[in-house]
Amino acid sequence: MKTLDKKIDFAVIFTVKNANPNGDPLNGNRPRVDYNNYGEVTDVCLKRKIRDRLQDSGECIFVQSDDKKTDKMKSLKERYDAFLKEKSKSEGGKKFDRDDIIKFCCVKWIDVRSFGQLFAYKKGGQGEGVSIPIRGPVTIQSAFSVEPVSITSIQITKSVSGETSSAKKKTNSNQDDESEISQEDNEKKSSDTMGMKHRVDNATYVTFGSMNPQLAVSTGFNNEDADAIKKVLPKLFEGDSSSSRPEGSMEIKKVIWWEHDSLSGQYSSAQVHRTLIVHSDGTYKLNNLSRLTPKEIDGR
Repeated sequence: MKTLDKKIDFAVIFTVKNANPNGDPLNGNRPRVDYNNYGEVTDVCLKRKIRDRLQDSGECIFVQSDDKKTDKMKSLKERYDAFLKEKSKSEGGKKFDRDDIIKFCCVKWIDVRSFGQLFAYKKGGQGEGVSIPIRGPVTIQSAFSVEPVSITSIQITKSVSGETSSAKKKTNSNQDDESEISQEDNEKKSSDTMGMKHRVDNATYVTFGSMNPQLAVSTGFNNEDADAIKKVLPKLFEGDSSSSRPEGSMEIKKVIWWEHDSLSGQYSSAQVHRTLIVHSDGTYKLNNLSRLTPKEIDGR
């Protein structure tokens, strides 16, 4: 099948209202910010959402999240080994070389042929002891807020005990009576456990991405794959709600899609991305580039 035949650039504008778009586990799960207090959603987080939406649409995904598994595999290695074992069995027990493995994995999983993958598994299965890197044609930047963000932190308490506490006893060696902490007191203490919850009050974020036809040749990424990603970007946050991201608190406002007329493109990605100027209220302005007309797609 013919691979991607033109360079593509894209941008995604989204808003966050009273939600934590991407918590930082090394900072008490506060929303990520840079040193200038601009909000950040990492590229890894965005690719996770793209994978999930592609999986929802029926595509085969290698890096599946635990709560969206379509198989019983406990790890990526297990999924990799099981697939190649079945592939080898169907071809009479053939031992595959590095190029075979890259080809089969790219055909099987859209996220591998899109974003690339590193298969570095030491024991068992095909390609044992060999590190196989696959460089994908689709790259996406971290999303940053248009302006510095305001973060609200609130203290929360548990209304019920998470665990049953055991009654503790302390014996005074000089007296016959015992001092006892009651079960009721322990359970009450457990139910009053404090915690923190953080949210971005109101902000607009923008991220940029690109699809490279030259790199698409090695993975087999094609125009249909590009269209599949294009279709899921406007609904990136569907089915992604949680207590920190309530339904409706994150919204895709616009997807901007630039399709060049050649493999290398009329302009560099940096030049294309600079034509988009996003304002804090989610509105934006597009500066024109000769022979490159962007498509503006409403979010869902």
